[in-house]
Amino acid sequence: MAYLYPYARPNLAVDCVIFGLDEPNNLQVMLIRRNLPPFQDQWALPGGFVRIDESIDAAARRELQEETGLQDVFLEQLYTFGAIDRDPRERVVTVTYYALVNLRKHAIEAATDASEAAWFSISHLPSLAFDHTQIVDIAIARLKGKVRYEPIGFELLPQKFTLSQLQTLYETVLGMRLDKRNFRKKLLKMNLLVELEETQTDVAHRAAHLYQFDATKYRQLREKGFNFEI
Repeated sequence: MAYLYPYARPNLAVDCVIFGLDEPNNLQVMLIRRNLPPFQDQWALPGGFVRIDESIDAAARRELQEETGLQDVFLEQLYTFGAIDRDPRERVVTVTYYALVNLRKHAIEAATDASEAAWFSISHLPSLAFDHTQIVDIAIARLKGKVRYEPIGFELLPQKFTLSQLQTLYETVLGMRLDKRNFRKKLLKMNLLVELEETQTDVAHRAAHLYQFDATKYRQLREKGFNFEI
């Protein structure tokens, strides 16, 4: 049975804010240069329209892979943007996501309607198409808040890391200095870090021990009511 709607319906789209942490410990956002109008040749967030036969989450992961080559990364829904004039072409409602990427593990490559893909420091972002500057600002605020009560920050680190790298990650995301002794005491007391029989290599200073995050143990503890808090 066909249904007739007496009103026009908006198009549904997805956009994604992709975060990474570079070697000098700068929080980065991955952008694409648009290959098509509107805003042709301008920088924007990767994204596109949701197909009629896919879920919103599936559309976000498809667009992420098609426009940047990224897959199998942390991806979580962020916010819905629906201002009437946010897209000059037509009425568009966009469900946004944010992703966390280990830069050493994932390479990016532009594809489909993107002519280029590149990383930018959050402190030196170019002018962005549509309302993408607002989307990035909200994603940064979400990341700063959530990294305190969920261990999502480990997604930005290599699989094996030092305690100094871990502290630098939190200081970079939160934009504040943390007391070294208190930070390490709190993290180690959670018993979620596995100390490895390995140390750093190719460093000029004394090599530090390497650790891994025990995701399995965290899931088990969370089921028992454990609260992760920095």
